Amino acid sequence: MADTPSSLPRRLVPEGSTARGRDAQHGAALVAVKKLFAAESTSFFVVAGTAVFLVVFGLVMVLSSSSVEQYVATHDFFGAFLRQGIFAAVGVPLMLVLSRVPTWAWQKYAWHLLAASMVLQLLVFTPLGVTVNGNRNWIHIGSFSAQPSEFLKLTLCIWIGMILVKKENRLDDWRQVAVPLVPVVLIAVALVMRGGDLGTTLILLLLVGVGVFLSGVRLKFFVVPLLLMAVAIPLLTINGGSSRSTRISAWLAGCDTAEAYQSTCWQTTHGLWAMASGGVFGVGLGNSKAKWSWLPEADNDFIYAIIGEELGLIGACVVLGLFIVLAVSFIKIVRRSDTAFVRIVTGAIMTWIIGQALVNIAVVLGLLPVLGVPLPLISAGGSSLIFVLAALGVVLSFLHHAPDAEASEIATRERVGSLR
Repeated sequence: MADTPSSLPRRLVPEGSTARGRDAQHGAALVAVKKLFAAESTSFFVVAGTAVFLVVFGLVMVLSSSSVEQYVATHDFFGAFLRQGIFAAVGVPLMLVLSRVPTWAWQKYAWHLLAASMVLQLLVFTPLGVTVNGNRNWIHIGSFSAQPSEFLKLTLCIWIGMILVKKENRLDDWRQVAVPLVPVVLIAVALVMRGGDLGTTLILLLLVGVGVFLSGVRLKFFVVPLLLMAVAIPLLTINGGSSRSTRISAWLAGCDTAEAYQSTCWQTTHGLWAMASGGVFGVGLGNSKAKWSWLPEADNDFIYAIIGEELGLIGACVVLGLFIVLAVSFIKIVRRSDTAFVRIVTGAIMTWIIGQALVNIAVVLGLLPVLGVPLPLISAGGSSLIFVLAALGVVLSFLHHAPDAEASEIATRERVGSLR
C-alpha cells in the first residue's frame, strides 16, 4: 500500500510544523483584517475631516444663498440645496470607497481613465453639449447634466504621475519628457479651451506644471513652455470670445464707467459690496441682501461673497484657513512620501483644489477678472463637488496604503522567525 501522510513515520514530519503552519495562516489572516480596519494616520483624518466639514458648510451656504432665487423660479426654497445634498451624498461615500483603492491600480488604469475623460469632453461639441454663460463645457442628457472637464482634471493628475514615473530615469532628456506628455496635455487643454473655459484651462496648466516640477525635471526645461504660455494665453484670452475679452478689458480698466457697471462689472461690483457690507462679524446667516437677485451666481462662483456678507471677515477667514489646512496636509504627504507617483499626483491635486480656491477668492475680491471658477467643496454644482471629493479619495488612498510595505515586511519577518 502506498504511503499516505498518515502512514509516514512520525519522525519524518518536523515536530510542531503543523501547528506553526496553522499559526502562520492565522497570522496572515490577522494581518489582512488589521489592514482593513487599521487606525488611519493623523493626516488621513485631517484631510477627510476638513473635506466633510467644508461640504456640510457648503450645503448651509448653498441653502442660504440660493433660497430667494429658487423660490422666485420654482416656489421652492430648497431646490438647489436638495440637489447639492444629493451630490454630497454621492461624493462623500465615493471619497471613502476610493480611499481603499491600492496605489498600483491608479497607475495601471491611468490611460483608461484619461481616455474616458477625453471622450466625455468631446461630447460637449456634439448635440449633447450645451453652453452655459458663454462656455460650451457641459453635456446634457435628459434631466442629467455634467461638466466633463472636472473629470479631466482628476484623470490628468493621475496620468502625468504615471507617465513621469515611467520616465523617472530619463528626465534629463527633454525629448523623453516631452513625449507623450506635451501632445496629450495640449489635446486636453485644446478641448477645454475650444469650449471657451479659460478658468479650467489655467487650472489644467497649473496642475501639469506643478506635477512636472515635483517629478524632478530640470528647471531649464520650463523656460520655453513658460515663454510660449506668456504669449499664447493673452492672445487666446483677447481673441477667444467677445464676452470674455469684454470682461477682462473692463476689469483692466478698473470698472470705473457707468456702462461697465451696468454690464460686465455688475457681478464683480456687487460681490465687493456684499463682502464690504459684512464687516467683521457679518449681517447674520440668511440675512444677505446681495442674494435678492443683486448678485448673479450667488450660490456658485460668488458664494464666497455671500459668506463674507453673512458671516463677516471671521467667516471668510475660517474658510480660507480650512483650505490652508488642506494645503499643509498635502505638502506633508508630498514631503514624507518615498514614492514619486504619490508625490506627483498629490502635488497636482493640491494645485487643482487649492489653486482653484485661491482663484475663486481672488475673483470675488476683484484681484482677477471673472473666470467662472467655483469654490471647491462649497459652491453649488455636482460635477465639481463629486470629482473634487474623488480627488481627495485618491490622496486618502495614498495615506491608507502608505504603511503597506512596512506591514508586509514585519509580517514576513514574523513568519520567517516562526519557521526557524
